[in-house]
Amino acid sequence: MNNLSREGIDINDIESTASPAPSPSSLAPTSDLLYGLNERPPLKLSILVALQHVLAVFVGIVTPPLIISRALKLSDADGVFLVSMALLVSGLGTIVQTRRIGPVGSGLLSIQGTSFVFLGPIISLAASVTASGGTQRESLGIVFGVCMAASVVPILIGPCIRWASKIVTPLVTGIVVTLIGLTLVEVGITSLGGGFAAKQDGTFGAAGNLGLASVVIVLIVAMNGSPRNWMRTLSVVAGLAGGYVLAWVAGKVAFSIDGSLPWIALPVPFRYGIGIRAAALVPFAFLYLITAIESIGDLTATSSLCAQPITGQVYFERLRGGVMADGVSSLVAAALNSFPSTTFAQNNGVIQLTGVGSRYVGTWVGVMLMVLGLLPVVGSVVQGIPQPVLGGATIIMFGMVAVAGIKILSAVSMDRRATTIAALSFGLGLGVTFVPGILGLMPPFVRDMFSSGVATGGMCALALNALLPGRRS
Repeated sequence: MNNLSREGIDINDIESTASPAPSPSSLAPTSDLLYGLNERPPLKLSILVALQHVLAVFVGIVTPPLIISRALKLSDADGVFLVSMALLVSGLGTIVQTRRIGPVGSGLLSIQGTSFVFLGPIISLAASVTASGGTQRESLGIVFGVCMAASVVPILIGPCIRWASKIVTPLVTGIVVTLIGLTLVEVGITSLGGGFAAKQDGTFGAAGNLGLASVVIVLIVAMNGSPRNWMRTLSVVAGLAGGYVLAWVAGKVAFSIDGSLPWIALPVPFRYGIGIRAAALVPFAFLYLITAIESIGDLTATSSLCAQPITGQVYFERLRGGVMADGVSSLVAAALNSFPSTTFAQNNGVIQLTGVGSRYVGTWVGVMLMVLGLLPVVGSVVQGIPQPVLGGATIIMFGMVAVAGIKILSAVSMDRRATTIAALSFGLGLGVTFVPGILGLMPPFVRDMFSSGVATGGMCALALNALLPGRRS
């Protein structure tokens, strides 16, 4: 199997020759699967299903660059460019992930998108650069440089994925995922109240802002509670669209197409330069490790839904290729001025909804995302989303991230050892987030390493889980 993969033979073409056949327990039920992994649906159906995948992941892809650009107070032009590049890179990564290029890619219908995991650390790193006298462009250059350097982690651990999963156990993953959600709540609630600009002009928390956010929240909650799968899948998109329209009617959106924008947004490698901060490499490398473990769960779910093995050699070949694709996509993303990429879980709901698990649909998804990324008007519309509308959606999204972490922890045996690890990790992670001044007198190297609550709590959990005696949970 390994020799075949190294010679460039697609894993999807050799599954039928793989010895021995997977046991029935390792395969997902196929009764609801209309088109399997290697079957080609009709063209119209492929495009329709691909469009549903794009709608399901669109908000997740554009939200991180949108939040980062506003947190760093970048110009509208820079914000539009970052959104465009996020879509473009996600499209490229999706094609690599689904088509499998050499050993890179899972060969599954898996969609690549911008990772939320790095949001807090990226904002913290960029803020530390500007606080020390750097410009906004320099801060972005350092962020992209650190992301590029650390992206080798998933590429290197892909072949060692079984070993990595023994160290980064569900206890560590659950703590990190919960911290991601909890530390991002401040970002979401700030947007909900009107954003940083509203804090400066005295309108933060105004009734109009809270009202807009409430409409978005009600729409998302109502649609997410629907018995219809398609309504749940599109709940966030519908909430944002409804809030956007209401804000426009209320005169809070100056909707106009910037005539200075080019028709096509061509990628400009290293537009903001490239830099590095050695101290930031450690926490970013750790977060890449965490996202790799998360991708294993997403890829396993996709394998199951597509009636593919979730044990044995073929399965681990898919995991190896999928995790390596995360790293390659993130490396390309940094070069093209975008943020780390990871395997999304949202598309699994679309597979269940449509019954189409064909990897060939992934090519159409990638093409659609790339086309959207090449059109600056798309980034301009996204950049125009009012802060309260964005906050109404992100406060739910970030809360759901925290709940996902709690679910992971609920499956862990919380004995005295696990409880101690979780308590100290949450205490330090949230403490650094709420009181960042605690590191004010530390050397810059230490501040950069522990400025993010996610990185601080996560590295604490990993170290304690590796060093404390007892059974790893």
